[in-house]
Parts: sequence; structure tokens; C-alpha cells
Amino acid sequence: MRNLFPAILLASVCACHPGRAEPHSCAGGDQIGEEVFIQGGAFIFGSNDFYPEERPASVVSVEDFWIDRTEVTNGQFSAFVAATGYITQAEKGLDAKSFPEVALEFRVPGSMVFALPATLENASPLTWWRFTPGADWRHPFGPDSNISGREDYPVVHVTHADAQAYADWSGRRLPSEKEWEYAARAGAPALPEHERPLEPKSANFWQGVFPILDTGEDGFKGMSPAGCFEANGYGLFDMIGNVWELTGDIYRPTHAPMTVENLSSGRNEPTQADYPAYVIKGGSYLCATSFCARYRPDARQPMDAYLGSSHTGFRTAR
Repeated sequence: MRNLFPAILLASVCACHPGRAEPHSCAGGDQIGEEVFIQGGAFIFGSNDFYPEERPASVVSVEDFWIDRTEVTNGQFSAFVAATGYITQAEKGLDAKSFPEVALEFRVPGSMVFALPATLENASPLTWWRFTPGADWRHPFGPDSNISGREDYPVVHVTHADAQAYADWSGRRLPSEKEWEYAARAGAPALPEHERPLEPKSANFWQGVFPILDTGEDGFKGMSPAGCFEANGYGLFDMIGNVWELTGDIYRPTHAPMTVENLSSGRNEPTQADYPAYVIKGGSYLCATSFCARYRPDARQPMDAYLGSSHTGFRTAR
């Protein structure tokens, strides 16, 4: 039985308000559409210092690859849709034949949008997110919202299939989790959590009383356009914060390899049927220092394969 909501609720533990800030443009905006060559090598993948799903840390290698300098934006995704007529999952909804166990109210076109709690009392992470009919990439906060003037903002409310369709059209692919983390680290060593300072101007994340008040000390209350914060050592923007980013890897709740017992019993590596979610990386504007602090290269969460959200986007690689 497919259950659409646990993965997105887990991924949304770093959450805040939907971010209806006025449109901005940023210095890195003129580099949207560019890509960066990353020379492969060995690095420490994962972390033993924080969340269980990031363990165990191990030394792995990646080959040379190219990766987008910024997240894919509304403008770029609009060009793809104009050229192909593509319709996203949020715009189509879920059909009863393929998803008979999903309640009707969750099969209509729509997506997950954060609902800011009025007070801290009874503010449970399970109530922060709401399936919102009419929310999609063109209407990020619901049917009454739009992306006019937000062409340089990351596209959101896309599923893995939507992101893969864009990548296919552009002759590219989604980065693997290892590639994404390697690129985000930019050659820097993994550090214990208490040694990872993060200043408001270094990434788009939450400042203030979470989840009630975002002071916008970093310049934004909510999502920011691509390229507003300092690039990392590889010249990549927003690898930390702003929006979570989809990878091409199916999510497993550990970095540990499959056990000998599983392999000897005939069980293969997990498939989409085993884990109907993909790995997302990097944290978002919804992450708070006082709460979850998942704006790190080694942080990882699941994203349901069939559902989008208002703080999840992607970039492509080749």
C-alpha cells in the first residue's frame, strides 16, 4: 500500500511559513543556466555526528561530472513546459486506478503547502503541512498565488518524475546523492555539528522564533531567487538552504550497505516499490538553527515520489 504522506511530513520537519515575499533579483541571477565542471575524487560521504539516516560516514569516490550552477528556476521550467506541453503531477492529480487507497480529497490536483501555526501551543510538525488543492509550480502557495515576477526563483511543487522529465528534455539527468554532496562540500572536510557556523548572509534559512516568526535577517522571509547568497568553493549557489533539492537516488534510511543476510536470502537492492521516495539534499529556507539544522551537505531526507511541496526543487547534472 502506498502512503503518500509520511515521507513529505518527515522531510518537512524543517519548516516555516510559505514565504510570500516580494519578488527580488540577485547578483547571481545572471548565471542561471550555467553549469560547472566538477573534477571527481574521494570524500567522506555522510556523517556520524547528527541524524541516524546520515550514518555511517564512509570514504567514497565520484567520477568527473557537470552540475547546474543554480537551482532550476520558474523561467527555465516555463520554457520546458512551453516547448513540450508537459503537465506536472500536481496539476494532474492522482488517478483512482493507480491509487485506489488514497482518499479522494488527496487525489485532486494539488500539492503540499506549509501552514504557519498561530501559536506554539499544539504546534505539531504533523499539522504544519497541508495538502492544498490548486497548489502547483505555477501557484506555489495555492490557487490564488502565481509566479509573476518570480521567474528567477526556484521552481517548486515538482516530483521526481517532473524533474526527470525536465532533465531528459535538456539532455541531462538528476545528480546522484553522492555527486550532490561532493559538489556541496566543495572540497571542505566534514565537521562536527558544533563546528559548523552558519551566518545569516551565507545561506537562506530561518532566523527567529521557529516556527512562529522568521525575522528575515538574511534578507528574505521565505524563498529567495537563485544566486542571492555567496557561491561555494566550486562556484555553486544555494547548495545549502533556499529549497531542498531532488536527487536521482531512491531513499533508504541509512548509508549502510545491504546486509549479507539480505543478499543471501535473494533480496536485491531496494526498488521504488520498496521505498516510494527519493533523496533530497541541502535543507531549505524552512530550516532553523534552533530546530533541525539540516542545512548541511551531509543532511538528507526522503521526498515522496508522487507528491511535491512548496520548498522542494532541483538542479540537473551530466
